Amino acid sequence: MESSSIPSGGSTRREATRQKLYEAAVTLIAEQGFSATTVDEIAERAGVAKGTVYYNFASKSVLFEELLRHGVGLLTASLREAAEQTARDGGSKVDALDAMIRAGLGFIARYPAFTQLYVAELWRTNRTWQSTLMVVRQQVNTVVEDVLSDGVAGGEFSDEIDIRLTAAALVGMVLVVALDWQSFQPERSLDDVHAALSRLLQGRVSGHPG
Repeated sequence: MESSSIPSGGSTRREATRQKLYEAAVTLIAEQGFSATTVDEIAERAGVAKGTVYYNFASKSVLFEELLRHGVGLLTASLREAAEQTARDGGSKVDALDAMIRAGLGFIARYPAFTQLYVAELWRTNRTWQSTLMVVRQQVNTVVEDVLSDGVAGGEFSDEIDIRLTAAALVGMVLVVALDWQSFQPERSLDDVHAALSRLLQGRVSGHPG
């Protein structure tokens, strides 16, 4: 599977077709932008008829909106699983955040084209799917907010922490650092990048430099 693809998690024919369309759309839009990408090109890249695109999605905008929902849903699930696995292993809330950072880096390394699109769209305000983007953005942040809230409630974090801003900062840190890593420092390993962010997390969130 290509690094830019977003897996559907299903095996039906329609799900497989939608998967092809997601992959084609995310690759083309990453290459040439949303406006310059046509439905014809998406269909050709996916190896399907143009009518198939409209059968699955009402328009190019709807396809992209669903792509955002799907990709961010996968990222959110990955972060949540990392936090839950840490809890099952008896780890602290800082450990959970650290595991989520690694999970986020892993997702971005696997799907760099999708991540580039997501970050680019966060800065735009004139898209028809802006409300959807805000919803999926909050889905990601909420997973981090929940861990921070639990940490404050349990006395692991200071109750002076601004949970909403801290969660946004952590998510933003991972996105920006990972894109810089992929674009300008690809020789670094995931372990190397994670270790740097882990040290930053230990010092800034827990208040105890590692």
